[in-house]
Amino acid sequence: MISRISLFAMLTCWLAFYGELSAAATIGDVRIEHVTVVSPERASPLHDAEVYIHDGRIASITTSGAMGPAAGAVATVTTIDGTGLYLAPGLIDSHVHLGAIPGMTEEQEARHSDIAQLARDQIPRSYLLYGFTTLVDLISTPQRMARWKDHDVVPDTYFCGAAAVMDGYPMNYLPKPLRYRAFPYLLIEPDTAVPPDIAPEMHAPVAVVARMKADGAICVKTFYEHGFAGARNLPVPKAETIRELLGAAHAAGLPVLMHASSIEAQAFGLDTGVDIMAHGLWGWNEASTVTEPTPAVKTVLDGVLAKNVGWQPTIQVLYGERDLFSTTFLSDPLLARVLPSGLIDWYGSAEGQWFRDLRAERFRAKDRDPKAVEAEVNELFALPIDRVAHATAYLVSHGGRLLFGTDTPSGPIYANPPGLNGWFEMHRLVAAGETPEQIFRSATLSNAQALKLDQDVGTVEVGKRANLLLLREDPTQTIEAYAGIVKVLLGGRVLDPADLVANRSH
Repeated sequence: MISRISLFAMLTCWLAFYGELSAAATIGDVRIEHVTVVSPERASPLHDAEVYIHDGRIASITTSGAMGPAAGAVATVTTIDGTGLYLAPGLIDSHVHLGAIPGMTEEQEARHSDIAQLARDQIPRSYLLYGFTTLVDLISTPQRMARWKDHDVVPDTYFCGAAAVMDGYPMNYLPKPLRYRAFPYLLIEPDTAVPPDIAPEMHAPVAVVARMKADGAICVKTFYEHGFAGARNLPVPKAETIRELLGAAHAAGLPVLMHASSIEAQAFGLDTGVDIMAHGLWGWNEASTVTEPTPAVKTVLDGVLAKNVGWQPTIQVLYGERDLFSTTFLSDPLLARVLPSGLIDWYGSAEGQWFRDLRAERFRAKDRDPKAVEAEVNELFALPIDRVAHATAYLVSHGGRLLFGTDTPSGPIYANPPGLNGWFEMHRLVAAGETPEQIFRSATLSNAQALKLDQDVGTVEVGKRANLLLLREDPTQTIEAYAGIVKVLLGGRVLDPADLVANRSH
């Protein structure tokens, strides 16, 4: 069982505060010639196209024989031969947490500042390495966003404000009064006892949404979670509170996401009218080992379909928890592409295994054969993994509105590595029945529309921000296309994947 102290460490991993924003780099014009444009709004690819980028945006898309804009007075024009290549919109991960270095507490970061600095510099690049040019942090503030963006190369990043009910999940894992400072958008319901320095009227739904909007949030995230591990029976919001929150958010133009992974939670979300379920459905409240959707599960999933609610499967969350006990995960060569070798070595140290050791208490793992523990953990996680996979398959087969999100990292764990975790999630989705074309749409246009970013990103169209991927294969046909990224364009800035790798020798 995880102690309250360990859960405090888990939350502090997410809630570090940050510095100032760096100046944007100067971007020259880019001309991509003889390329095949693949974009989710198109019924078919556009062959032998020329795409011209000016001032970080797509200025024109023409076909063979047509004349694109001249360079004019622009000092620098980069011309790229796209013959045999595919140009697609950059990917959007609509569920990340960027506050901390995965698996490292603030105290550990302070003790290992050299490792931590290399990690903080690398993590934004790792998302880009796997094609993620836009991220949405679902629990953040302007201060945390400022530190995240204080790098030379960083994906376009937006944030949701976290409207957690007072002393509920996830703020309960932090001690008082830190939890109230760490969650500035907390909700206080009527007749709730509050500390004398907190004004309840400032934490009513309308006031909370107004503050989020003023702070630049593009969405609201709320929570329905009774808790787990060392803290259960946490308070959950009343339906009238969430309905009021939704009314205020929609009036402000902000979609509302709900942390909900159980039948009870997703039924509550449907009843109150939330826009997006921020997790797949793996909590079935079933004592049996059945993995095919039961009548109760189908009732919830049919409600998701009927109301066209966005749904983030986040299947990889469970694999990340499981892989803390893997005997081979840290030696996976893919990990060395996204994290500095010094950080990987630290994860393998006694100190770096702190969270794994806390989780190991329930498995009586001390002095046991690691492979035996690994097998036991794999068996334990097989049931919820199969359940969320079958729930995902049900929605896929019935035309559900799936949205690509990974919950990277889902806690203070190293087994949800930045960027690479999205690559892993794609494989989970394929196994659950989603096609490469469906994944492509869910990670581009569908996400952009759901988060109201589609005026800027999500497609390859004139006027859109030039967040683009140049690929060797068609991403609507195979997810292996993302393993062959030739160039990443971030606001028109051309990035070579070789320069984004953490350890160049790998």
